[in-house]
Amino acid sequence: MTDRRKYLILMGAIVAALIGAVLLIVPGSPVHRKATLGLDLQGGLEVVLKAVPPKGHTLTADDMSRSISIMQNRINKLGVSEPEIRKQGSNQIVIQLAGVHDPATAAALIGKTAQLMLFDFENDLTGPSRDVNGNPVASPSLWALLTQVRKQAAKGSPQSYYLFRTTKKTTTPKIVPKGKKAKPTTTVEHSLIGGPADTLKELLRPFGGKVPENGTVLAVPRKNIVVSCPVANGCLGITQNGISKNGVYYYLLRYDPQNKTAPVPEMNGSDLVLSGTRADFGQAGNPIVLLQFTGHGSNQFQKITRQEAQRGQAKYNLAGKQGDYTNYVQHFAIVLDGVLQSTPYIDFKQNPDGIPGPNAQIDMGNGGTFQDAKNLALVLQTGALPVSFQQIERTDVSATLGKDSLTQAWHAALVGLVLVAIFLLVFYRFLGLVAVAGLAIYALLYYAAILLFNVTLTLPGFAGLILTIGVAADANVVVFERIKEEVRSGKSVRAAIAAGYGKGFHTILDANVVTAITALVLFLIAVASVKGFALMLLIGTVISLLTAVVATRAMLGLLAGFKWFDNPRFMGAQGAQTAKFLQIDFMKRKRTWFTISGAIILAGLISIGVRGLNLGIDFKGGSQITFSTHQGWTQPKVASVVAQSGERDAVVQGRGASTNGVYRQWQVRTKSLTGVQQTKLQSNLARELGAYASGTKNVSSSFGHQIASDAIWGIVVSLILITIYITLRFDLKFAIPVILAMLHDILITIGVYSLTYKEVSVATVAAVLTVLGYSIYDTIIIFDRIRENVPLMRRQPFATIANVSIWETIRRSLATTFITLLPIVALLVLGGATLKDFAFALLVGVTSGAYSSIFIAAPLLTMWKEREPEYAKRKHLAETGAIETVDAKGRRVSGTDAIAAAVAESEEALAAEPTPGLVDVVTPAPSEQTAQQRREKRQQRRRTRPHGRAR
Repeated sequence: MTDRRKYLILMGAIVAALIGAVLLIVPGSPVHRKATLGLDLQGGLEVVLKAVPPKGHTLTADDMSRSISIMQNRINKLGVSEPEIRKQGSNQIVIQLAGVHDPATAAALIGKTAQLMLFDFENDLTGPSRDVNGNPVASPSLWALLTQVRKQAAKGSPQSYYLFRTTKKTTTPKIVPKGKKAKPTTTVEHSLIGGPADTLKELLRPFGGKVPENGTVLAVPRKNIVVSCPVANGCLGITQNGISKNGVYYYLLRYDPQNKTAPVPEMNGSDLVLSGTRADFGQAGNPIVLLQFTGHGSNQFQKITRQEAQRGQAKYNLAGKQGDYTNYVQHFAIVLDGVLQSTPYIDFKQNPDGIPGPNAQIDMGNGGTFQDAKNLALVLQTGALPVSFQQIERTDVSATLGKDSLTQAWHAALVGLVLVAIFLLVFYRFLGLVAVAGLAIYALLYYAAILLFNVTLTLPGFAGLILTIGVAADANVVVFERIKEEVRSGKSVRAAIAAGYGKGFHTILDANVVTAITALVLFLIAVASVKGFALMLLIGTVISLLTAVVATRAMLGLLAGFKWFDNPRFMGAQGAQTAKFLQIDFMKRKRTWFTISGAIILAGLISIGVRGLNLGIDFKGGSQITFSTHQGWTQPKVASVVAQSGERDAVVQGRGASTNGVYRQWQVRTKSLTGVQQTKLQSNLARELGAYASGTKNVSSSFGHQIASDAIWGIVVSLILITIYITLRFDLKFAIPVILAMLHDILITIGVYSLTYKEVSVATVAAVLTVLGYSIYDTIIIFDRIRENVPLMRRQPFATIANVSIWETIRRSLATTFITLLPIVALLVLGGATLKDFAFALLVGVTSGAYSSIFIAAPLLTMWKEREPEYAKRKHLAETGAIETVDAKGRRVSGTDAIAAAVAESEEALAAEPTPGLVDVVTPAPSEQTAQQRREKRQQRRRTRPHGRAR
């Protein structure tokens, strides 16, 4: 297969992907998907849930925190839905869902809010639900079951109450035998109209506090509970008491959750690890449900299953070990919201000593489907809530930002992208045009990924999307700078492009792999918006790698046949190494760089210690003021009044029905207000807007401790993995400076935020995480060049190697930093208040990342490497003048001439290195060499001997 054919196949695949992306984006296509905008851009639905603890249980702060964490995981599994979930008061949770206005959709997203209970089934059955042999007995009627235990329920305080209506129905048969008279028959039916309720007062509240006519109250005995079982769930013992008319059977079980020594149910949802519970396939291909228990849950589960295995074995032995042994097994009951969901049995032959934790599995059996396994896994995940919740309010809410904010974002995006395109075209000419085409492909595929994964696009997310396009240009710049080096060494443009892509691939791969490690670990460990950020960073990294290495390479490969293609000036691949004023001795001035960074970090730490960070409502919670107005107002108008009252960072939303974006009901979330501040705000609202019926509640943070903790753990784990990867690809001494440079950038960014006292929001967290990825990328590219130069400069001290590597890559570093900063500055200048804060964090972080790569990471690496005996010896020889530098003609040079000679010889040596065949998309066919070219190649090999010789 010819090279051209291979490039055509590659371009065909890219075009097919682009067609698919366009079909997703264009309205009217059969696979069109509409972008989901966040709460800040289009509003949604607000649901208020009230916690209802079980009888005898006191609601705790831990119960609420765990419930919020579980709901966050349930609603936002991929971290891209951007819901707003926070605690309100002491016993309420408020959930806002972006773009949702249908109550049924909201219910499907939020899911059930019931409690999960796990019973030792046969052992916990009691009363009429258990026969003399201890086997289950299912009652086809709740009335019949509770009637049998009336005497027990009358003793002491009942556990719960049910209300029934008794009706008599008389029917006369229409067809009777000849000669006989039709006799009417009367049947009595007992229908459930209320319950279960913990108290009689609660049961009768809907009926005015009195038992209605024909009503009967039946009670459940103390420390007992009724569990229902739909026949589809595989109810045990349904043949003994008749057939249920409605397909539901009932059991009476012991219930004593407050018993510290022997609680019943024996386990609940808090004993399960949410992330470890899922549907899967077993070794034999059968559907299973995987369970993961906490430390306490593991011990309790093995204890219960051991007892069940021993009871089953004892029954089987008593029967003489005759027949099918599974007829004697004992069961584990999974109950959600009082409904029996499943009764898996414990195989005493396979698990005679029970099932040890922390992992277990439920085999769905031969008749079970994978859908059954998924449903059961969902039940287990849903029931992990420590308390149940009731929905007490549901209302539509407006966007938190006006339409002007999105318009400003679009303007900033267009200006930023145009500036990036102009820079690439001016700096790289035709290669720049190819890069712009590659970025267009990247943007299209990235937006298609957003639609495929149903990512909720918030304003900071939109800004982040624009930023990634600037960062994606980095890979092209790496390759293009490499191409320029190859052209300067005497290669033709075609050969330089092949070598540039081949040699640049390792650098790009290392940088992207390290970024992908960070994204993957954050995605696996973190939750909520941090997880969503990680997913989009991972997707962007993969797409960027494909477009830079595959798409642009294929385009250049197809254009290689044209005559003008080999013109270095037209291709933007001409010119000697410029920016000579930047070729300073960076390593010699390392103390200066460290002092500058140390001073900024110290100032930041002092500021953090004295006044801390200005944490926004996302982190600290605050106050929520609700009010109504006689006249309808738009969101920007109300937000401006709130801002004039001194609450510029408040979140303002309209509530309920609206007409053309005009609302009469409002809610404002601010930081915790003092009495004076609250009075001032309410007075201004009343005066300017005519606000009335004002009320205030305390609300918690939406970015809770657990989210922050998971994000920190994700960063720590990713740092460990990055250290391992760089150690394998480079050396441990290369890994440590990379990590220290990242920490430097984080400290600088946080310190500057404290010094300027700008508000820290969730958008700030996304910006800091972006900075992490950028900092790694930049440092790895410089270190990759150092690694290449080490074997080529066998006699030079490490400081010279590091300096030369920085001089060779500083154009690329400045170019990529400038390209990245262009859209950021556009966002900072043209964006609204929200975008300005986001852009400020990026501006500080990206600048710090570019600085640390050159001025921190490389000097740290030099200091460490110079401790090695070999480099210590070279350093000593250089200081005593025992090593000299020669130019291309063999003359001794020093000062600026020595710098120029070092850079020139390094580039020639690098150019002489063979292009790795593995990494180029298509290996170019070698062209015939002229005599002049062969002569130049020999001279080049002579010049690329070790840099300097001992006297």
